[in-house]
Amino acid sequence: MTPPSPNPSVIEFREVEFAVNGHKLISGLRLEVGRGETLVLLGRSGSGKTTTLKLINRLLVPSAGEVVVEGKPTTAWDPIRLRRGIGYVIQEVGLFPHFTVERNIGLVPSVEGWPRERIRARVAELLRLVGLDAALASRHPGELSGGQRQRVGVARALAADPPILLMDEPFGALDPITRAELQREFRDLEQKLGKTVVFVTHDLGEALFLASRIGLFEAGRLAGIYTPDEFLRSDHAAAAAYRSAFRAVPSQGG
Repeated sequence: MTPPSPNPSVIEFREVEFAVNGHKLISGLRLEVGRGETLVLLGRSGSGKTTTLKLINRLLVPSAGEVVVEGKPTTAWDPIRLRRGIGYVIQEVGLFPHFTVERNIGLVPSVEGWPRERIRARVAELLRLVGLDAALASRHPGELSGGQRQRVGVARALAADPPILLMDEPFGALDPITRAELQREFRDLEQKLGKTVVFVTHDLGEALFLASRIGLFEAGRLAGIYTPDEFLRSDHAAAAAYRSAFRAVPSQGG
């Protein structure tokens, strides 16, 4: 049985399955994410991590079971309202190239009808929060470095102050030094803001550095859930195999 989060549940998977053309990508998933925790979904490519993430913001709908967000199944939410309450950061960032940094960050507040001056103030606040110079607000994504674009992606996800943040390999495409720097900055940011974060990675070093708890995925199933210390001590075969494979490959994490 999967141990519950020590904090009240914000996200819950209840016997969730997800299949495509009869092929199960997720099977029998039971999992709770507590308010204010950073749950890292760890596993090899194709193990079901990103699929699990997309079930939270209803980019995907379960084939069986249900995903509950803030006490309500995702299928009962208006999908637009659900997604506006969840920040989403991906590896490729997904910034609009023809928008300035300010317009990219202020997109959701603008759609929500915030006054222009409030949006500008929020953009300036977020640029400071993610360690970017205010002068970058008028630039376009193509004028930024990879690390700067990733910081803008995080700022955009935080713009409307969502309680939940989903992050899918957000630092995976960066060079090791920039990646380690952003990992440290993100951990400090999370400690300040106290968001509920679900973070996908295949990098054990990154998981150990960022996680409150680690959910280890294997072939579409949750193989176990651990604190970082428990993961390092676990004699469970899946955790031991992942540690062994990780030691054999140089880490890019912080």
